[in-house]
Amino acid sequence: MDRITNKQLDSLCDWLNTMTNSPTTYSTRNEDGQFKANIGHFHISHAYGGVCLHRVMNEGGGVTTPIVHGHVSKRELFNLMHAFIKGLDSVRYNDITLRKVI
Repeated sequence: MDRITNKQLDSLCDWLNTMTNSPTTYSTRNEDGQFKANIGHFHISHAYGGVCLHRVMNEGGGVTTPIVHGHVSKRELFNLMHAFIKGLDSVRYNDITLRKVI
């Protein structure tokens, strides 16, 4: 089994940003010269010896973890991201609508 690299995880993030029409960069500079986080941007967080998929939720840089809550091995996140992408593809290509469950 080959080792999963940061480049492979970053490529999956790039694909998620493209397929969801999300910003491709973490932040942009506003008119005042200050940086603001781009809402919707997917990126990989590295901490505690593991990795986690994050998605920016506000201009201050707050994030959510759409797949797992916490940092896991690169192999585990790689497999989970592939499953997440396949799920998004099935919704997009099969014209299935997601509804909020109350």
